Amino acid sequence: MAVYTQVPAEEIDAFLTRYDAGRLVSAKGIAEGVENSNYLLETTGPDGNGHRYILTLYEKRVNEADLPFFMDLLDHLGARGCLVPRFIADREGRRLQQLAGRPACLIEFLTGISVTEPTAGQARAAGAALGAMHRAAEGFAGTRRNALDLPGWHDLAARCGADFDRIAPGLKARVAEELTFLDTHWPAELPRSVIHADLFPDNVLMLGDRVTGLIDFYFSCTDIRAYDLAVTHSAWVFSNDGATWHGDRAAALGAGYRETHGLTEAERAAFPVLCRGAALRFLLTRAYDWINTPADALVTRKDPLAYLRRLEFYAAADPAMLLGA
Repeated sequence: MAVYTQVPAEEIDAFLTRYDAGRLVSAKGIAEGVENSNYLLETTGPDGNGHRYILTLYEKRVNEADLPFFMDLLDHLGARGCLVPRFIADREGRRLQQLAGRPACLIEFLTGISVTEPTAGQARAAGAALGAMHRAAEGFAGTRRNALDLPGWHDLAARCGADFDRIAPGLKARVAEELTFLDTHWPAELPRSVIHADLFPDNVLMLGDRVTGLIDFYFSCTDIRAYDLAVTHSAWVFSNDGATWHGDRAAALGAGYRETHGLTEAERAAFPVLCRGAALRFLLTRAYDWINTPADALVTRKDPLAYLRRLEFYAAADPAMLLGA
């Protein structure tokens, strides 16, 4: 993934003069991520001893009007001990800026790396971190609608239309069948809260089996709390192509979540349905991008069928299989 908006070093250095951050030493584009342009900044630091920051320029998929919600949420979580990257205010107290014609923010840098093939120990730590985030989110007053909820899935499916079958024969009919199932069985009465909604391994920073940061909250919204665990489950307990299920990771993820938050009996009973919804959500967004991304684009398209495989697995699963004891 390329950085969408290229910013000359001298413009970034001028941008930093608004902050107590020191002068720019280096700026390196960060390849990970698909929504925004991100730079890792090395500066002389406010005390001259060197410091790191993340500079984010928000591209078209992020609505500028949503940024105050994300900023306030991370302030709330950070104040309650969550390891999240907070937005930094300039000398005049402004967190949202403009740079190179895009909305831009300076953000705390957190140490750690994201893993590509998690171990069971790392899955357990991720589950515990998600549960702790849900605890910390209690009392947060902000709300934001999930645009990728069940009605949003219907909309995406309609926009993909007959093109589904360009990806795989019969995919359009399978999606329609799943939407009918979810319309009937979606557990809308379950407890709701602010959720991350995208806690893939690349959004969790780790050192060994220890979580050092949760990042990329730009899909965060208000929705069914246990659905957040289902999204995380779909991302952490399969091989990338969705063909291999790792039961040890699944049991560890569930155990970690129980350590810091836990599930009600109703949430546990509904978990396979929530996982089916999570799998369909990513199948649909990947399918839409697959259909609408030009072949010569810089973006690497992600395989929608990796989430069809997950969906079929979840359709035959029960709570004990998915969550362990």
